[in-house]
Amino acid sequence: MSDVRIEHDSLGPVEVPADALYGAQTQRARENFPVSDLRFSRRFIEALGRIKYAAARANGDLGLLPAEKADGIAEAAGEVADGTHDDEFVLDIFQTGSGTSTNMNANEVIANRASVLLGADLGSKAVHPNDDVNMSQSSNDTIPTAMHVSARTAMEEDLLPALRRLQAALEAKAEAFDDVMKSGRTHLMDATPVRLGQEFGGYAAQIEQAVGQVEAASGSLSEVTLGGTATGTGINRHTEFPERAVAVLREVTGLDFHVTENHFAQQAAKEIYVNAHGALNALATGLLKIANDLRLLSSGPTSGIGEITLPTIQPGSSIMPGKVNPVQSEQVMMVAAKVMGNHQTISVANTHGNFELNVMMPVMAHAMLQSIEVLTGSVEAFRTRCVDGIEANRERCRELLELNPSLATALNTAIGYDRASEVAKKAAKERRSVREVVLEMDLLSEDEIDDLLDVRDMTEPGIPGE
Repeated sequence: MSDVRIEHDSLGPVEVPADALYGAQTQRARENFPVSDLRFSRRFIEALGRIKYAAARANGDLGLLPAEKADGIAEAAGEVADGTHDDEFVLDIFQTGSGTSTNMNANEVIANRASVLLGADLGSKAVHPNDDVNMSQSSNDTIPTAMHVSARTAMEEDLLPALRRLQAALEAKAEAFDDVMKSGRTHLMDATPVRLGQEFGGYAAQIEQAVGQVEAASGSLSEVTLGGTATGTGINRHTEFPERAVAVLREVTGLDFHVTENHFAQQAAKEIYVNAHGALNALATGLLKIANDLRLLSSGPTSGIGEITLPTIQPGSSIMPGKVNPVQSEQVMMVAAKVMGNHQTISVANTHGNFELNVMMPVMAHAMLQSIEVLTGSVEAFRTRCVDGIEANRERCRELLELNPSLATALNTAIGYDRASEVAKKAAKERRSVREVVLEMDLLSEDEIDDLLDVRDMTEPGIPGE
């Protein structure tokens, strides 16, 4: 038996692997773009399958497709959405900037599978990839729609649940550490006291803010351009097609999607996409700050800050016995750097919306979905293997706080800024407590000092001693 079959497209015959569900145009693109090992992700293929399913249902309901064909296409598209045929999506991310090759990859896989479901042979075009599966669509509206559907689905089902779990974990630590007094730090230098719980409460609030931003980003992606066809005019589709297809899309995704009011803007420009990724970029910067703080607070064990202890999860050195490193913080930092780079990619790609079409959509989709994927995985690992197991080193917090010269700030209202500065400098130079120095200089009575240097009181709004 031959290991190839002959298929045809508008340029002529093409040899295709005999058992492949894809066809001639996919094979040409496979040969034309041997650029990298990067492929469209599961979420993007899922979105394409759902869009083709919705289109088949709409076209069938409108009487544009015979019921048997519409059912066959819908069944095959459902299999694509479910991941049954992922190995048939063989094309590189770096291809035609419209994503036409990948749209045709989906059309051919679904057409051939539907043909087989209807009793015909592979390559027979009993169900045609262009005339039937791609009916009422163009790559120029399908790919932008898949970009929004896949990103929104991944945000809602993957990233947001992970962020909410991290927020809850940080809130739990904030409550557990609320009684731990420690030195605050600004400019990496000693500052007035804070509670360790307040620091973790700040981290939790950062994640809560990020959740709101990602939710807003996801909501903005509910606007889709399906029905714009080639240039945004809607040529070659039924006037009712967009609304009907998007209604099915809402049903199968369980998410709100609506047809854009201006296809020209959404097919040629991707500011909504840039802005949506901006929420991920902001999240990345916040996660990097939190991860960095935790590795610095846990630094040591003998020559660093050491106010918290991170879980020991693996050896840290191939040469230094017993060394343990803040590896979860480090993976978060690297993921953050990758997401920031992806934001630059998406930003630059959006500058190439030439006339009626953006021509860098595949790399934008890849960058967006990669950011969501790595952020989700990073946040989950960070929570379960780091945050959940953090412990406070209460003795170390107390030791450093007692030597903190910034405690003299609480004396300002009693002895003035200039005299308090003298106390702070003397305490720092001699590595003595502020209390000892004030008593030695006979500036205040012990009772006055007790009132003014109540550390818990310093961590709340107001004037110490009142």
